[in-house]
Amino acid sequence: MSAYNNRSRAEESQIMFTELPHDILILVLLSLEVYDLAALAQTCRTLHAVVTEYGWSGYLRSHPRPSSSLSRARASWSTRFRVKYDVLTDAAWASNSFVARPLSNPWHTKSSPLLAISANRLVVASGNQIHAYSFGACDENGAPAVTFEGSVSLLDGHERFGDITGITLASSLGYDDTFFIAFQDGLIEYITIGPSPRDVDHPLRIVRHHASTVSNNDFSESLSSFSHFLLSLSFNGSATLADHRDFTNPSAPFPASPLTWFSSVDLKARSWASRLCLSSSTPYAAFGTSNPYAPLPIYHLPDLSFPKSGTPSILLTSGKLSSSSSSSTVSAHSGLSPPTNPGIDHTASSPSSSLLVSGSTIPLPMSSSSAVYGLSQAPPCSPWGASPQIIVGGWYDSHVRCYDLRLPTTLVSCPSSSPSFPFSSSSSLIPALSPVLSLHNPWSYEPIYSVSCGGGSGAHIAAGSARHSVLSFWDVRNPSNGWSVHAPGNDPSPVYSVILESSRCFGATESRPFVYDFGPGVTIDTYPPITRTRGDKLKFNKTLASRRGIDYYVTKYLHSRGNTPVDH
Repeated sequence: MSAYNNRSRAEESQIMFTELPHDILILVLLSLEVYDLAALAQTCRTLHAVVTEYGWSGYLRSHPRPSSSLSRARASWSTRFRVKYDVLTDAAWASNSFVARPLSNPWHTKSSPLLAISANRLVVASGNQIHAYSFGACDENGAPAVTFEGSVSLLDGHERFGDITGITLASSLGYDDTFFIAFQDGLIEYITIGPSPRDVDHPLRIVRHHASTVSNNDFSESLSSFSHFLLSLSFNGSATLADHRDFTNPSAPFPASPLTWFSSVDLKARSWASRLCLSSSTPYAAFGTSNPYAPLPIYHLPDLSFPKSGTPSILLTSGKLSSSSSSSTVSAHSGLSPPTNPGIDHTASSPSSSLLVSGSTIPLPMSSSSAVYGLSQAPPCSPWGASPQIIVGGWYDSHVRCYDLRLPTTLVSCPSSSPSFPFSSSSSLIPALSPVLSLHNPWSYEPIYSVSCGGGSGAHIAAGSARHSVLSFWDVRNPSNGWSVHAPGNDPSPVYSVILESSRCFGATESRPFVYDFGPGVTIDTYPPITRTRGDKLKFNKTLASRRGIDYYVTKYLHSRGNTPVDH
């Protein structure tokens, strides 16, 4: 009788897993991977309900997949289907499987196009024209459609405007998007793009306002916006900041006066790219220039203004800082055979190698042929975390370099006597930082014109090269397995602009925009139809019967195998 009572009390003290408080169950679910969650949901109705309500949403929060073109569709999907879409997309990235699509026929004139994206549309600025592609919603049986909205010329009788040189998204309200657009004659306009509710022949509605004019026969080479601040970087290296709230406030009348630039700095070098980041613990601006000593300077903006001295807060270098090194240039691998670990530059420093030098300084290295053309924030799921203090730069020497601004810096001595060094420093010492990772396609030595981050598992970097429309990809978790692909039609031009999302990679050559779609459910109606024209080298991919008429042939190759084509 005593043994029976003891067993009864022991059974009463036990509790079923399903009887645990939901707070504890949620903590357990957060530690599970997607296949564990799927298995748990099949055990009983109670756990199926818990996984449906808490498990899938928790997985999505811990595995972010930023994607503007999918945001409208994902809002209508169940959390379970969103997870399913991401898992299938990640699997396609792991096998380099995608649908290649041109988004238009070749343009009549060659240009250096720029891409900008919002939750409503993709905007392609080519020459003096705007081409818009709207993003649609869909159910859980297909891929969200990308529809051609229309093209508009911004010349409007003003040929002096010249080509578009910079574009950045300022704000979105409903289906309307507002952009700042810079022209080669120095003008900067504030432009609203939206659907035309009545005009069927002209479905794209554009409203234009003058915002500013760059003086001294200069023009804005790059525009970057964050929150209600606008950063302009001119051709000759003048960087200026403005508050554009008066322009983007929908409840206020449009201002009669142009933008007021409240802070500026002169980089004193031919400049290419800019990036404004105000979400970091210390706000900063990053610039890509052609200065041999400071091709990638970082300016901290603690009070949202540039330092009066004009001296950079940090200089990002191309290689490992060493007292014995006389140059920071990373030499390209010579010969026809690839390096032992292709795609990884082992001169890049590890996190422990960028230490503050105490009692000694290192001369600032110089490279006579160094420039930075593209800038991006790191992938959201990189090994360094989703910190806004991770910078990715595309360099002239064909490398893509990643920097962690949270690491300790090395003090370098400034060559104040050299005319090539553009900054005056009261200290003569400037903090410098080496890359934590340097990526390189061993079969291409062309400059990197554009970079973007995202992709499968939120851990990829895409880089557009200066020739042959080559776009290279690396998974930062395993960077030695990089691969490259040419744009549809094998356009010989650079990839001037690239936007990498979770399942889609948008790019633009001198002839047209294109997309690689790694997501499931792509059909012939997902993207605009293309009518082949004389001389166009497009051809369909006939290797997969399920993709005939949908997928276009492209040439791709693994970095470890050289430029031997792989079937796509």
